Amino acid sequence: MKEKKTILIVEDDKYIVNFMSMTLKDEEYGYFVAKSVKEAISLFYANQPDMILLDLGLPDGDGLEVVKNVRELSNTPIIVVSARQEEQEKIQALDAGADDYVTKPFYMGELMARIRVAMRKMESMALENTEEVFRQDYLTVDYAKRSVMIDEEEIHLTPIEYKILVLLIANRGKVLTHNYILKEIWGYAKGAEAGTLRVFMATLRRKIEKNPAEPRFIVTEVGVGYRFKE
Repeated sequence: MKEKKTILIVEDDKYIVNFMSMTLKDEEYGYFVAKSVKEAISLFYANQPDMILLDLGLPDGDGLEVVKNVRELSNTPIIVVSARQEEQEKIQALDAGADDYVTKPFYMGELMARIRVAMRKMESMALENTEEVFRQDYLTVDYAKRSVMIDEEEIHLTPIEYKILVLLIANRGKVLTHNYILKEIWGYAKGAEAGTLRVFMATLRRKIEKNPAEPRFIVTEVGVGYRFKE
């Protein structure tokens, strides 16, 4: 018998909780509900759900606290569902480790599609059999430890930056379009997110390139996307 996937809903709006929970139940997902940051963290550790749907505006704090806390120990997919629409707010959530961002008001059909994408991605990552360590010139990526080193000195990458780097390395030598990268990292592609991708690419370059103006690894294919040099 197939094990039921469970989702932690972190939301203090009763109407939205009912809206989400009814659909999740119809789609045969199990679910837990937390209405605060403290309760969300407690329920996450107690139940180890397969995914988190997270509102950012909670009674006892910012939902980003939940993202940061979970990311210290887990890669559980986190989809932020928030009324905050500023691009900087989205970048902040994604940079902290969220996997996707849905703006309220939303269609439940769209949210379910994003949930399925994130679930499939986690399953494929669990089954993926990749090389343990990648080395090229002064760059080393240890997949088992999820660590990145420049000249044997470890550097810090955010979860999104790490995902982008691994995706580029896996497709080294190939040009990856903006839409392809957006779909692979966030599960969908929209023109509004192209600016977000450029921000992540710029910060990733600053961290791994000795001379970002003349990159050794990540090359911009103007108007198309990016390529990792072989």
